[in-house]
Amino acid sequence: MTNNSSSQARFFNRVRSLAARLLFIFGDLLMLVAAVVIAINARIGPNIGNRLRAQYLDLWPALGVFVLLYAVIGLYSGVVLHPADELRKLSYSTSLVYLALAAAIFLLKEEVPYSRIVFFLTWGLSLTLLPLGRSILRSVMPRFPWWGHPVIVLGAGKTGEMIISTLSEKPHLGLKPVACLDDDQTKWGQINGVTVAGGLEKIPELVKQYHGAYAILAMPGIARSRLLEIIETYGEKFTHLFLIPDLFGFSSLWLTAKDVGGILGLELRQQLLQPWAQVVKKIMDLLLVIVFAVPSFLLTILVSILIKVDSRGPVFYSQPRMGKGGKIFPVIKFRTMYTDADDRLAHILAQDEALRLEYETYHKLRHDPRITRIGRFLRKTSMDELPQVWNILRGEMSFVGPRAYMPHERTDMDSKDHTILRVLPGITGMWQVSGRNRLSFSERLEMDVYYVRNWSIWLDIYLLTRTAWVVITGEGAF
Repeated sequence: MTNNSSSQARFFNRVRSLAARLLFIFGDLLMLVAAVVIAINARIGPNIGNRLRAQYLDLWPALGVFVLLYAVIGLYSGVVLHPADELRKLSYSTSLVYLALAAAIFLLKEEVPYSRIVFFLTWGLSLTLLPLGRSILRSVMPRFPWWGHPVIVLGAGKTGEMIISTLSEKPHLGLKPVACLDDDQTKWGQINGVTVAGGLEKIPELVKQYHGAYAILAMPGIARSRLLEIIETYGEKFTHLFLIPDLFGFSSLWLTAKDVGGILGLELRQQLLQPWAQVVKKIMDLLLVIVFAVPSFLLTILVSILIKVDSRGPVFYSQPRMGKGGKIFPVIKFRTMYTDADDRLAHILAQDEALRLEYETYHKLRHDPRITRIGRFLRKTSMDELPQVWNILRGEMSFVGPRAYMPHERTDMDSKDHTILRVLPGITGMWQVSGRNRLSFSERLEMDVYYVRNWSIWLDIYLLTRTAWVVITGEGAF
């Protein structure tokens, strides 16, 4: 690459990085202003006087405080954040600024009578609109070629291939694999459209081409001496270097690096297994039950009538499932199948080899002839799960958690049952918002294990929000 083209590449990458940061700053400011405007109009009305409008405009410098704090805690750093972690940081920092603003107004004894209702409305709207705005940006911006940070993957083995596939399938993460390097010449070629361009000695050349590129070291089985050599030789050439350890399945929001007397240690905290976390989840479940009590009751009456009109048989259907500790309990659902569904399934699988393989892989059928007409609608919208609120009241389930597996599926859970069955199953969870029925049985297990090991109240809030979107769009349902 010539010096001129290299300089152009560096300039373009700097502009791209700056543009992405400015875009998120602008989006955050827009959501904060929208929260203020909506709150004022909701409390005072659109025809407020100029004097009253001016008293709120006087607070505009506070917007800079929000942006400054967001920048300090890394919300504009470009480093990938899990949605639940981003939600946590946004909520804490936003609340801190509002509390500081309230304290400043009180201590300075401002004579302007700011409305407390407007203040709390703005606060609540900010906590809602800020994550929404960022989510919209991440769903829209991957359509533009300048979006995202270039990523050089070091290692073309199974781990490198998995990383390239994951980043390619999830462009909203903002990490674009542009090249891969590996000293093993037999691995040179292509991985999912990304060129394995040669050995690690080409790192300086690629860094010049992709200025500001991130690196992902995907060699979990490499010898310690070689690992240290790579980090010491090439680590300083990248602004960010992600090291993928040989700890698949233990990737965690609560896995943190610790200095243990000068030795690198990894602290793993499984939050959901702690008593206080289970109390928090119980309180959250009860609050949600109270909020949705009336609409749930009305929907139950309506759906019951539709089921009785559509086909013969009972309105509700109970099925034995495994709960916490492997205890068997009856999961209550609206009936979505014909009463002779088991006989129909046995006949279908005996007659069609392709359907039998599909059922063994997903434990479901995409075009299932056992399902009634109203049953298809209920499954599409997940309304068949509504009666499980009763399971929550009985302490058998939670709103968010792993899937409630059937007893006969335990033999297929490949020892993951030891982790999954340590907590209450949920009506919704990781796999329900990450592809639902498009996922294989083994993929669902992996996601449920991930949930147990990564639980936080913010992860539950994120999954509940994603569930609402999935229910509205019917994404992944059949």
